[in-house]
Amino acid sequence: MKTVLVITFALLSVATFAAQENYQFDTVEQQVLFKELTATLRCPMCQNQNIADSDAMIAHDMRRKVFQLISQGQDHEQIVSFMKSRYGDFVYYQPPVTRTTIWLWVLPIFVVLLGFVVVLRRTPHSLPAQDEQAALAKAQALLDEDK
Repeated sequence: MKTVLVITFALLSVATFAAQENYQFDTVEQQVLFKELTATLRCPMCQNQNIADSDAMIAHDMRRKVFQLISQGQDHEQIVSFMKSRYGDFVYYQPPVTRTTIWLWVLPIFVVLLGFVVVLRRTPHSLPAQDEQAALAKAQALLDEDK
């Protein structure tokens, strides 16, 4: 019985080890670039998860492609452009400012300014001193009539 458990655990550990991706880089700079890129490229299948943390099949493919492009000597910008052309601007966490994405930048500022204007218009403004005196006189006259 113990041997069956030992064999089962050994097979499971081998399967787990086989699922890990081990890339061999020529230089430390390539390894740093790989880690940086996989942390800044978004998985198209996952919600706001980078390809370094994602376990989706497309993330595995993207990591493999990043490794391949780094091995070919491409730099950060070239690899990001390749990924953008293949998967769209969504794949990069820092979208470019274009005619279609400008609203992502301008709309929050506009909403904050609109909120500021609404708050200013809703706050009660103090009456000028003359209007205040006239209102007090009217109120006193009404009180005197009730007596």
